[in-house]
Amino acid sequence: MQLLKLLLVLILILTIVSPVLAGEKWKMTSLAWGPYSGHDLPQQGRSIAKLRKALQACNIELVVEFFPWARAKVTAAQPSYVGYFPAWPEEVKGGFIASPPVDWSKIAIMSRDKINLPKDLDSIFATNIVGLIKNYTYPEEIEKIAKRHKRNIDEAPDENSLVRKLIRGRCDLAITDPEVMKYYAKKNGLKNIVVVKEISTNPLVFAIKKSEKSEHVLKILKKALNKEPCAR
Repeated sequence: MQLLKLLLVLILILTIVSPVLAGEKWKMTSLAWGPYSGHDLPQQGRSIAKLRKALQACNIELVVEFFPWARAKVTAAQPSYVGYFPAWPEEVKGGFIASPPVDWSKIAIMSRDKINLPKDLDSIFATNIVGLIKNYTYPEEIEKIAKRHKRNIDEAPDENSLVRKLIRGRCDLAITDPEVMKYYAKKNGLKNIVVVKEISTNPLVFAIKKSEKSEHVLKILKKALNKEPCAR
């Protein structure tokens, strides 16, 4: 009789605790964007490592699939995915919700050598060929000025291509995250990448797909990033 009571108590405890202990698996998309993310990087990149560590405290398993950026954003809208990461807030498109910051990124102007630039961005774009990443959505100020000076824009598919354009003189300046440019410069055996002007510091967020689960996902992410108890 005593044994039966103990078994019933154990079953009751497991029934109450199991929803908290039962792990979830979140599948997301990402891009090769070293040192922040990449399939060939230790822990799949610095930013993904931060996100994964935060979610592990909430018993969430993170599964990451890597694609070119435009495809990553499209693929993340499919039913089996939770969203895409890392993204600047401007990269969170319709149908997605931005999480709180997971990591931070800078946007800067880079050149082959140290040079003096005009103080205002409009003059910089007006007097130089500027390399941008084709499939990125930059902060609004940059986007507006780039549209005004379309003839001076040289687009690249990614930073690996942009760094080679810059070194070969295809563009005078490049605008993106300087850590990413330096990462790919080193990977290509190139050294002459100089940051001549920092434009902004931007949060890197998780773009959560809007669905019946999105509020749950956002709630868990907020708790995980704030290091709060994650009982659900």
